[in-house]
Amino acid sequence: MQIRRFWLLFAQTVTVALALWFIVATLKPEWTAGVLHTARKPVAASSVAMQEAELEHPAPGSYRHAAQLAMPSVVNIFTTSDAKPQSGNPFMEDPFFKKFFGDQYSEEPDDKSASLGSGVIVSPQGYILTNNHVVEAAEGIEVALADGRKASATVVGTDPDTDLAVIKIDLPNLPAITLANPDNTGVGDVVFAIGNPFGVGQTVTMGIISALGRNHLGINTFENFIQTDAAINPGNSGGALVDTNGNLLGINTAIYSRSGGSLGIGFAIPVTTIKNVMESIIKTGHVVRGWIGVEPQEITPELAESFGLTRKTGAIIAGVLKNGPADKAGMKPGDIVVAIEDKPVADTTSLTNLIAQLKPGAKAKLTVLRKSQETSLAVTVGKRPMQKPAPPDAGDNSEE
Repeated sequence: MQIRRFWLLFAQTVTVALALWFIVATLKPEWTAGVLHTARKPVAASSVAMQEAELEHPAPGSYRHAAQLAMPSVVNIFTTSDAKPQSGNPFMEDPFFKKFFGDQYSEEPDDKSASLGSGVIVSPQGYILTNNHVVEAAEGIEVALADGRKASATVVGTDPDTDLAVIKIDLPNLPAITLANPDNTGVGDVVFAIGNPFGVGQTVTMGIISALGRNHLGINTFENFIQTDAAINPGNSGGALVDTNGNLLGINTAIYSRSGGSLGIGFAIPVTTIKNVMESIIKTGHVVRGWIGVEPQEITPELAESFGLTRKTGAIIAGVLKNGPADKAGMKPGDIVVAIEDKPVADTTSLTNLIAQLKPGAKAKLTVLRKSQETSLAVTVGKRPMQKPAPPDAGDNSEE
C-alpha cells in the first residue's frame, strides 16, 4: 500500500513539474534558453540580444578535411600572349572555350591579353600540372598560390595529345598534392572540383563520378576521361578533381555545354594518364609513345558485311605506311587487329592507346584476323611522330 502511495505521489509531482515547465517555456522562453540551447552563448558587446553556437567539430557529413588538404595545392595561372583582347564575355576567358567556340575580339587597342586557368602542385620541387590549352600560346606565365605567394613559371614540356602540360616554379615549402589510387575509384564516388571559375577566387564544388573511361569525344587524341557532375566552369581548366580524402583523381579539362556554363557533364584526365605523362615530360621534356604506321578504322555494320565478318570488335586497318614498322612486319590493308600483346582490341580508341603504350624499339606481338584466319605478327615498334594540331573541323586522319 505504501509503495502504491509513493508512486502516486511521484507521478503527481512529475505531472506538476512538467506543467510548470510548459507554462514557463511558453510565457518566458528566455528563462529556459540556457537549458534548451546548451550549445549557444550570448553574444558579447552587442546591443541586440543574440546567441551564437559554441565552437564544435564539423557537422556529420562535412568534407571540410578533404578540402583543407587539397586546396593549398591548387593554384591560379595567369598567362600573357600576343592574341588580340577578347570580348567582355566571361565565358570566353578560358582557353578551352576559345578552342571550341572561336576567338571573339573586342576593339580595344591593346595587343596583349591575359587568360586565366588553374593548376595543381604535384611535387615539392615546384612541378605543376595544368592543361596544355591553358599555357600553349603563353609568352609569360605567373602562378598565384592559395597562401598569397606568386611566382613566374617556366614550361617544362607539353603533350597536346592528352592536353596536359607541366610547368615549374621556384618557391620553398610547396604544398604538393597526393595522388589517389585509381583502383579505389568507382562510379558513384563523391568528388570535388577545385579551381578558379570566372576569376572569382578559389572555389570548391561537389558531385559524384558519373562514368569512367569516357572516350570518342573528339577532345584529345588519347581519351580516357573521368566524367563528373561536379560543377566545372571557365577558369577551372587545369584544376584538381579530388576524392573525399583530398587525393588527386584527375585534372579538370573540359565540359559539355550548349550555353557555356556547367550542365553537369564535366571531364577530367585521370591520374593514371597524368602520372605517365608527367614523368615522361619531366624526364625528357616530351612524351615518348609507340607507333607502327597504320591507319585504323572502326568496324561498321557495312564493313562487317562487306568483309564477311562475324565479329564487331577490333580495328580494321585501312592503310599501312610503306616501309613503316607494320609494313615491314607483313601487315596488310584489310587486316583486323584483335589483340596487342594479348590485350584485346575493342575499337580504334583501344588500338591507339595500346600502341602508344608500347616501348619504341621493342618487339610487340599483334594478333590479326586476315580472311577469317587468325595470325600473329611481330612488329618492331617505332616512335610516334609529334602530332601537329588539326585545323578546326578537320577530319581525323592520324596514323598509329
